[in-house]
Formats: sequence, structure tokens, C-alpha cells
Amino acid sequence: MTMVVFDIVLFVAAVLLIIGLRKLSHPDSASRGNSLAAIALALGVLVAIFYPLQTQNNNYLYIGLGVLIGGIIGVVSAKKVAMTEMPEMVSLFNGFGGLSAGLISLVWLINNGSSGTASDLGVVLFNLFLGLLAFSGSIIAYGKLSGKLKDEHLKIPFSTAVNIILLLVNLGAIFYFAYVGVLSTLHLSLFLVFSLLYGVVFVAPIGGADMPVVISSLNSLTGITAAVSGIITDNKLMLLGGVLVGSSGIILTLLMCKAMNRPLLSVIFGNFSSAKGSENQVQGNAKEVTPADLAVQLAYSQRVCVVPGYGMAVAQAQKIVKEVEELLDEKDVEFKYAIHPVAGRMPGHMNVLLAEANVSYDKLLDLDDANSYLDTTDVAIIVGANDVVNPSALDDPSSKIYGMPILNLAKTKNVVVLKRSMNPGYAGIQNPLFFKDNTKMLFGDAKKSIEVILRELKEV
Repeated sequence: MTMVVFDIVLFVAAVLLIIGLRKLSHPDSASRGNSLAAIALALGVLVAIFYPLQTQNNNYLYIGLGVLIGGIIGVVSAKKVAMTEMPEMVSLFNGFGGLSAGLISLVWLINNGSSGTASDLGVVLFNLFLGLLAFSGSIIAYGKLSGKLKDEHLKIPFSTAVNIILLLVNLGAIFYFAYVGVLSTLHLSLFLVFSLLYGVVFVAPIGGADMPVVISSLNSLTGITAAVSGIITDNKLMLLGGVLVGSSGIILTLLMCKAMNRPLLSVIFGNFSSAKGSENQVQGNAKEVTPADLAVQLAYSQRVCVVPGYGMAVAQAQKIVKEVEELLDEKDVEFKYAIHPVAGRMPGHMNVLLAEANVSYDKLLDLDDANSYLDTTDVAIIVGANDVVNPSALDDPSSKIYGMPILNLAKTKNVVVLKRSMNPGYAGIQNPLFFKDNTKMLFGDAKKSIEVILRELKEV
């Protein structure tokens, strides 16, 4: 009877999870979707907690400690994290999700390693490999995003060859041990080390501009490990959640690669961040504009568009930009936001940032619509974006970003770039846009600069 109740609860949780994830597809319903998904996962946790009632083992002390410690860490982390730290938090939590799923496989191996069939052993070993890869890779991604790990600290000689060799070693070990059917403690320990090491080598050479793709791909790996772990533990909700996360992560990864016009293998085995010297050289004289002049220009414009980037998150300028939008709306100035798919440090970073400032979803333009809009825009304000507006992607075959779809401001009447300095963006590539005839620079902290613009606008 108890198992029937568990199955009913898991079925309800599965339905709630699917509905919740579906509602996440639109900002207007995302909050409700997030709540429904949270309820679904809470039900799944409750079933996992009470499931040991069906066995002879009473592990509630360990379960209680795990729930208590994990819950405290999760709540404290979520409350303290700043919007600028959201990408690294997502990467960190994803890594621990992969570790958790991997540990389920490790427990299975400890309990059933010698008695399982070859296919069982192979699947569990592969799942353990993916879980540990997702964990160590996500930790390295977290270090890169947070600035705790610099690219120069992670240089691996012949990184592509090392990457491929380690992958083949791990896959070869999985097939060998599955065929032999015996896995000693020493062999298991070495397998754990090589799996973790591959995660490090997998992410270490990948440049900062590719981080959205890396986070998405690691997220899909965690989803796959969760799905397999659901099969191992006969947990239907874990299986469903893992399938949804894994498949959506793969789709998102491919969409990110398409947005960058780069094959996935090029991202994984490439080193996008090592810019060429010629791309770092100053290519002209940048012209500056004052906040007062820009305010007048905005007030007498018909169309204004903001291009947000990671610099907006760093400066926490999204709310003051929203105030500028409201003031210009009162002056009958059309105001939009141009969102590049890989702007920021994680998929959807700019959408989350602007949603925090209560920017209407109708104001957001995707890449294609944004480029059409920018062609007829009077003033485009770039707030902290660099690589996603770099015209080298269109007209410089020697550039590392050549072929990448960008927000093209070539036909925009006036472009104003808010930056702290002329330093290159996260990809380490200088931007020729800064020296174009229709471009002017406004140096300084983005939030402070926009606050001055807002004050000047009120006087116009």
C-alpha cells in the first residue's frame, strides 16, 4: 500500500515538474513555473526520505543531516549571491548535482560491483564518469567565472591531445572493466581520479567567451547522470527530471554554438580566449561624449536601443536603465533592448538581469529582430557588451570570432559605448566598433554614468 502511495506522489510530482518547466519558457509565467517545479522536487525529496521505510536499514540520521546541511547551504547561498555572481553559482550548483548523481553510481559499484552484469557495470561506470566530469568541470568553470582561476594558471601543453587521450583512457577503462566484470578498490580509485582529471582538462583550455556553451553542456551532462541514477534507484521523478534537463541542455548547447557560428567540437577542443596580437592593437582614435550631450540626444530621438552585456551586471545598472526607459517613454521615445544569445556568462543571463529590474518582456528583442531594429535606431547604448557587437566577426577573416552572428550597429545613426576603459572584452579581442565614425565612448562606471544621464534627462 505504501508503494502505491509513493507512486501516486511521484506521478503528481512528475506532472507538476513538466508543467512548471513549461511555464519557465515565458517571463510572465516563469515565477509560477519555478514554484510548481520546486513543489515537484520537494515531493520527490519527501519520497526519497521515506522510502527507506520499505527496507531494514534505518538511515534517517544520515538523511536528516544531509537534508539539513544541504538546505542551510542552499538557502544561505541563494540569499547572499549577487546578480553578477549568478553564472558561477549556477555552475557550482550544477557541479554538485553531477557529483550527487555520480555518488549514486559509486554506491552501486561498492554494493553490486562483482555481482552485476557486464551491461549493468558498463552503464554505471559510464554514469560515474559523466557525474565526476560534470563536477570537476563545473568547479573549474566556477573558478574561471569568479576570477579565482586565471587562464594562465590553467595552461596545459598540447591540451587537445591530452584531452583526447584522457577521454580514450576513461572510455577504454569502462569497456575493459565491464568486460572483465571485476573492479578492485585500486582500479576504482584510479578510475575516480582519471574521471575527475578529465573534467579539469575538458574545461581548462576553454576561453571565457565560450563559457555559456560550457555551462550549458555541463548542465546537460548532469541531467544525463541524474536520469541514469533514476534508473539505478528506480526513482521515476529523478529519471524524468534528468531526461528533461539533459535533453534541454543539449538543445541549448547546440543553439549557443549556432549563435556563435562555431561547431561544438571547436568549442570543446579550441582555445577561444587566446587572442592574436593584431586583434589587441588600438585601431584608431576613440571619440568621447559627455552625459549631458547624450541626454539631449536621447530626449530628441525617436528610437533608442540598449545593448546589455556582462558589464551591466557588474555595475548593477539594470534598474537605473529601467528608470531611463520610463522617463523616455514619457517623452514618447521608443525604447528597446537588444539581447544577444551569448551575452553575459551564462545562457539567458541578460534576460534574468533585466527581469530583475521588471523590464517588460515585450521590450526585449532577439538577435534577428534586434538587428532589424538597430538599422533604424537613432541612438544605441552599449552597456558593458563587447564581443557580441564586434564587427570583426563580419569583416575580418583573421579574427577568432569571424563568422559569429553579432548585433550589427553599422547602420545605427549613433552608438554610445559605456565602458570603464578601452581594454578588450572577455574574449581578449579589441573591438573596431569603438573607433567607427558613428561611435562615441562614455568612460566610467556604467551605473554612475547612467545616473548622471538620468539627472540630465529630467532637465531637458
